[in-house]
Amino acid sequence: MANTFVTLFWRPSVFDEAVQWLAGHGYTIVHLDARRWATEADMHRDVASALDFPDYYGHNLDALNDCLRDVVAYRYGTTREATGLLIAFNGYHAFAEADPRCAAEVLDIIAGQARSAALIGHRMLCLVQSDDPQIAFEPVGAMPVLWNHREWLDARRRPGSDPHPLIA
Repeated sequence: MANTFVTLFWRPSVFDEAVQWLAGHGYTIVHLDARRWATEADMHRDVASALDFPDYYGHNLDALNDCLRDVVAYRYGTTREATGLLIAFNGYHAFAEADPRCAAEVLDIIAGQARSAALIGHRMLCLVQSDDPQIAFEPVGAMPVLWNHREWLDARRRPGSDPHPLIA
């Protein structure tokens, strides 16, 4: 959260390790498989189900923003007892290829709501796993989407490179 509320991951093992660490520290984990999303409607269906959005959810980006505002206020999706909320996307490259505008907008909405959440002491993060080691997004929530610290260098996102270097 120090640098961005939305962080990219290439290696599934590095992504899974980060998700497990957050789970072990009391975060509510919401896993979403973006590989299955060919359309914006697919994304809305899965996000609404995973975060337990109300039946009247509008299945559009404005409604997503509104419902995430309610998640920030603990109305659904997580509880006050949790350390925070993690939205973990697997295979986001597939959705970004299918609908680049919507994929970027979803991250922007999440980042903006995560910033709002931080203002009231609610931790909200988004980890984004992509099989494309060169995937990039414009800044979201007025913050950049950065690679995690272990895969920051391009050389660490090449097949055969060591995800556990001796020096960071």
